[in-house]
Amino acid sequence: MIACGSQIILCDLPVHFDTYTGCSHNCSYCFAQRKHPAQELKPQRTLESLRRFTDGRRTVLTSWCDWSIPLHWGGMSDPFQPIERHTGVSKACLELLADREYPFVVSTKGRLVGEPVYLELLAKCNAAVQVSMVAPAYDRLEPGAPDFAERLRLVREVTPAVRRLIIRIQPYAPGLLAEVLKWLPAYAEFGVHGVTIEGMKRQAKVPGMVRVAGDLCYPLELLRRDFKAIRTVCRENGLAFYCAENRLRSMGDDSCCCGVADMSGFRVNVCNMNHLGPEPLPYTERMRDIGTARPFKALRQCTVHTQRLKVMSYMEAMDVACRSRRHRQAMGLPV
Repeated sequence: MIACGSQIILCDLPVHFDTYTGCSHNCSYCFAQRKHPAQELKPQRTLESLRRFTDGRRTVLTSWCDWSIPLHWGGMSDPFQPIERHTGVSKACLELLADREYPFVVSTKGRLVGEPVYLELLAKCNAAVQVSMVAPAYDRLEPGAPDFAERLRLVREVTPAVRRLIIRIQPYAPGLLAEVLKWLPAYAEFGVHGVTIEGMKRQAKVPGMVRVAGDLCYPLELLRRDFKAIRTVCRENGLAFYCAENRLRSMGDDSCCCGVADMSGFRVNVCNMNHLGPEPLPYTERMRDIGTARPFKALRQCTVHTQRLKVMSYMEAMDVACRSRRHRQAMGLPV
């Protein structure tokens, strides 16, 4: 289904959907595995929800948005994993999105994205494709996914057929800098638009990591050092550089870390913490309406909070979030 939750305070594309629950890539670092293990893999009933949303019909979670905001597809599960060969759920969604020319970003590691039937549909879509790949060293951490070499071939095949292709260097871990830098010239040669990068996060205690809000993250200066080196080589090769690490978002070429804010037909949501500045956030009229704050429920699971949100606007809830010490810490803002 079409959903919108905790990413609302920091993401320019907070409305998302998946075509599957669970993912057979079985990546050991994946946060989604905790909620939906690979053995629970099954298709979702996404198509009707997608049809309603692209028709302009909103739910309590998306009532704040009265324009064709780009959707992010594939945040919790890969839409082009092997099960898709049998169900065709993602293919049906692609057909709908192509027919309506609705803007979206899709994230994948799946080999199906390079097969003719899917590539032909993607070529008709108003879409940006993100391929997740860090380095060959991650092959052992992603036992169910195509290896790095196969994804490299996919990138070469897919890039010419789609509006924009971006490499997701996520989740990045220090120690892989030389390996990441090695592949940037090849991405440029293939016609890739750019890269987006984010450091690995953990829930359990790991030596060398620091607590940032609810996550364990690599120290800021360690990531900043590596990201600067990657950004430099990107610029030398004509690649755009975007930073999905909340504390370092300003290092990117745009605060929209998906790298689509400059694409024709892609109007992203700029009313979030990434766009805080001397001027007030440009809230729309719909965002000022009572009852549009429901996606903020995901930030705090309690009955009192939920009841309060029912009589708040998106604008009011976002203003509260922007003043929160915890949320400002997670964004690297002064507290």
